[in-house]
Amino acid sequence: MPRLSLLITVAAAILSVVPDLSHGSEQERAREALERGEIRPLDQVLRVARERVPGEVVKVELEREDGRWVYEIKILTESGKRREVEIDANSLEVLEVD
Repeated sequence: MPRLSLLITVAAAILSVVPDLSHGSEQERAREALERGEIRPLDQVLRVARERVPGEVVKVELEREDGRWVYEIKILTESGKRREVEIDANSLEVLEVD
């Protein structure tokens, strides 16, 4: 059962990126950035986020901030607290944890 929960969580996280990038050129720019190696695949980003803040990923956003791509990962911890982890999409450096 935990494996099914993990698969559902990952699928939901992947799908949650699509609406946030569906504004025409932003979606295409993100796809091209991935193809050029400017951003890392989502599975790598989620691994870093969960290492920093264990829990269930409930939302993923990919945005351009100050000229770089940043993943914003929202995680629900086991204690029920919602945390946000910002990760540089290229280097996988954790930028901020709220």
